[in-house]
Amino acid sequence: MENNQNQPIQKPHFQHDKGYKFLLSNKETFLELLQSFIKEEWVKYIDEQDIVRIDKSFILQDFSNKEADLVYRVKLKGKQVIIYILLELQSSVDYAMPYRLLLYMVEIYRSILKDAAKKEMRKKDFSLPAIIPIVLYNGKRNWTAKVSYKEMLDSYELFGEHVLDFKYILIDVNRYGKEELISLRNLISGVFLLDQDVNFDELLSRLKEFAAALGGLEEKEFEALKVWVKRILLERFGDLG
Repeated sequence: MENNQNQPIQKPHFQHDKGYKFLLSNKETFLELLQSFIKEEWVKYIDEQDIVRIDKSFILQDFSNKEADLVYRVKLKGKQVIIYILLELQSSVDYAMPYRLLLYMVEIYRSILKDAAKKEMRKKDFSLPAIIPIVLYNGKRNWTAKVSYKEMLDSYELFGEHVLDFKYILIDVNRYGKEELISLRNLISGVFLLDQDVNFDELLSRLKEFAAALGGLEEKEFEALKVWVKRILLERFGDLG
């Protein structure tokens, strides 16, 4: 069978889940993701030593075949914050995303409350940690799902602040410019650069360009990149054969 090397390369969904989860399970790479792609003031106050990964998935059984997730507990200005990352690595946009995130966030709070002592919960100053939901998406199509939960509610405008609301942060891999990603010169930007929806020739060109910018990577980061390349890119090349 003849291969058309100018056609976009299809990405294996399950392998991508494992590849991204493998990379972002390292707290240094997780912090790199926040610092490189989230333009919020609070990111500046996060120290690597104050980051702890929660080794548990909060994906519900109904959605377990759709994506993977990562949960980190972060100390921010002396307060505990939960950062929840959903790896939405599929080609289609899910318009139910705000509702799904709500379910996952409720599961996180349910777990926290289950572990909390009832005596502590009855105290006036008891509080739950803030949860910051992040969606990492690498589909070809523009992400057109609602980012605000209340926008899924009929006639929400009538009720002002009296309806439930939150917004998630979207990291859309295919919307970043090539030069922007190369200029960041870090592991996660290199992964985004190689993961974008490009044809075979462009992918080879990007590999060469990124290789020239690898001087800033530490040895362990370079080894992590090699594992990602083996899991993801080699599988994509194999699909061409």
